Amino acid sequence: MADVIASNHSLILVLPRFGIRLGFGEQSVREVCDRYGLDVEFVLMVFNVYSFDDYIPEEEYVVRSDMRPLVPYLKASHHYYLKERLPHIERHLDNIAAHAGDPYGAILKKFIVDYKSEVQAHFSFEEKYVYPLLTPSDHQSVPSDKADHFADNHSDMVDKLLDLTQIVYKYIPGESMTEDLNELVYGVMQLSSDLEKHAVLEEKVLLPYLRKIQSQESR
Repeated sequence: MADVIASNHSLILVLPRFGIRLGFGEQSVREVCDRYGLDVEFVLMVFNVYSFDDYIPEEEYVVRSDMRPLVPYLKASHHYYLKERLPHIERHLDNIAAHAGDPYGAILKKFIVDYKSEVQAHFSFEEKYVYPLLTPSDHQSVPSDKADHFADNHSDMVDKLLDLTQIVYKYIPGESMTEDLNELVYGVMQLSSDLEKHAVLEEKVLLPYLRKIQSQESR
């Protein structure tokens, strides 16, 4: 496991979403997964998504596997974005906005307020209407057609983050707030990359698996 993490340091941010803590010694990936009660094939699939830009899980593997562990993982990702990444970006953005003056300071403040609201609404939609489809119960009645539309906003969320970097590159004076500017840009790029991987898991794993479930239920 240590060698896998060393080969892609971004996986350090993925481990907590599985509940895995550092300090696994010489244990293999399988041994660590067994220790935490995780399916090793599922964990490796997620690792591959985050490690290789051209990696897409094979649909045959997705539909024949149990993908219910995807729900707690995706919810943990939502928590990470909303409680850690976005507040980190917001702190630096607020500092920059306070020193930039209008109109750019006001633009930056409005951006983060609107963006957080959009992301929260998107995540709430997924958790209310989409994720329960993987673990339906007699007490749930979820419109299955919702699953076909939840991915519409993924690219928009990433594009808006890239728009923010363009504002910073073009209009915020580079000689002031250098540390905050660098931290902001780095944080935005890290979040943008993570959201792209998140979208792959939802669009290339979650959706095919949901279609399989819906197909079985319609028989």
